[in-house]
Amino acid sequence: MSTPTELADELLSVMFDADPVSATLYGIRDRDDRLPSISAEAELALRTRAEDIRVRAMAVDTSHADLEQRLTIAVVVQQAQALVDEFDARPAEYTVIGNLFAPVAGLLFHLGQVPVADAGQGEDFLQRLRRIPEFTTAAAQRLRDGIAAGRVPVRPLVDDAIEHLDGYLATPEADPLLAPELPAPALEAERKRLLTDAVHPALREYRNVLAEEIAPHARAADKPGLCWINGGRETYRRLVHAQTTTDRTPQELHDTGRAHLASLRGEVGELGARIWSESDPDAVLRRLQSDPELYWRDGEEMLAAAREAIDRAEAVAPQWFGLLPSQPCEVRPVPGTASESTPIGFYISPALDGSRPGVYFANTQGAEQRPRFASEVIAYHEVVPGHHLQLGLAQERTDLPLLRRLVGITAYSEGWGLYTERLADEMGLYSGDLARLGMVVQDLLRAARLVVDTGLHEFGWSRQQALDFMLSHTTLSPLEAASEVDRYISIPGQALSYLVGRLEIERIRAAARDRLGDAFDIRRFHDAILRHGALPLSTLDVLVREELV
Repeated sequence: MSTPTELADELLSVMFDADPVSATLYGIRDRDDRLPSISAEAELALRTRAEDIRVRAMAVDTSHADLEQRLTIAVVVQQAQALVDEFDARPAEYTVIGNLFAPVAGLLFHLGQVPVADAGQGEDFLQRLRRIPEFTTAAAQRLRDGIAAGRVPVRPLVDDAIEHLDGYLATPEADPLLAPELPAPALEAERKRLLTDAVHPALREYRNVLAEEIAPHARAADKPGLCWINGGRETYRRLVHAQTTTDRTPQELHDTGRAHLASLRGEVGELGARIWSESDPDAVLRRLQSDPELYWRDGEEMLAAAREAIDRAEAVAPQWFGLLPSQPCEVRPVPGTASESTPIGFYISPALDGSRPGVYFANTQGAEQRPRFASEVIAYHEVVPGHHLQLGLAQERTDLPLLRRLVGITAYSEGWGLYTERLADEMGLYSGDLARLGMVVQDLLRAARLVVDTGLHEFGWSRQQALDFMLSHTTLSPLEAASEVDRYISIPGQALSYLVGRLEIERIRAAARDRLGDAFDIRRFHDAILRHGALPLSTLDVLVREELV
């Protein structure tokens, strides 16, 4: 019988075979010449391997195992099931958009982040470029398969993907595939030839498939949710379970979101009264949406503010955490021809081999439409004390199976990110009440996500219904609201994980404080949450009870 570590290694191999580019970005360089496996046949083979690992992990007797072995089995079982659920959802058949959530646009972005250290890695990078026509051909075929099976993409998102590819092809000098530095002139010359002769023609052909074959069959904007495709409602419920690691139903999550929105209005009014002598929550939200002084002048100002907030957080973090990551985080603008559907900010963890740092990408496109009052809270969520701290610590646990160091259990990681937004206020990080109001505004967004994600995929909302709800219950601009809604359409269930995870971490913390009384130590609590890597929420609860005795 396989050991927990062996099972974890097997599962990570399945994940990296499914997406070899992610392996490269983590610093695992044994698949550097490969692209993701997107064909139906490849996915079926990977699903079979994941299910076999899940069944074998379920059979492991952990009654006499140590803590880390038990945690490893819990992670393997949950992640193998989540991977099976993801394959069964067949997202390649209907997920089309012009950002990193879709196969083709996501590949272009992530390949642009690949570090190249020597001639061998340079040749591997070129081999990936040679394989892009095969990848786009497979991506187009999956979309045709989706049409045949009654699983089709959403028309506005198809249009966004076409617009993204048009912009990409019209500005070859800004091609993200030019970003990795190649170490020899001959390699550079071959890259330019491949882009001109192979990559760009393949992307142009894929663009034409979207426009001529896929768009005419796409769902209209009034039917964007999974419930409108064959088997979609059951698929959504499985994805909800995979993303939240709980058994909460779409209806329960929908109701939780509405209740949380109502509870936050009091905070909006209190902060509005202190800042502007305005206590009506609706008036405060309207001012946040309409006052041009509350938005950025340009992208450079936006980046500078993010760096300042991160510097403050790093200075006080030792008072709240016994463990801190050794690697710093860089702040960069989203590169290339990013579409408007790219999020306002996101984080990519560092490579294990040190070849690439952790990076917080801020979307400076349309900076004048992006709110300055949300800058600090997003930086804390993405960097310190949020994802960079959490993921950096996990990567440095070299005694754990690699799966445990790298795995992304969304409810844990995004729950932690959202938990740290409020923690940042406890740490005294916000520069004033306007920044605190930004924190509450982000809370409104996460509560609205529960309502809108379930509204789209379970209750059949139109895209316009979702947009209207976001605009009336948050401070998002039309640009940001459209980006958010299209994200929920593209990755069903993922947006639910933030508030679900945070509420569970807060519950676990409150229970620990009640149990320990004056002996409760916030640094020990945070270290217990973070030191073992990402975990399913039910496992996290048991762990904290064992660690804090």
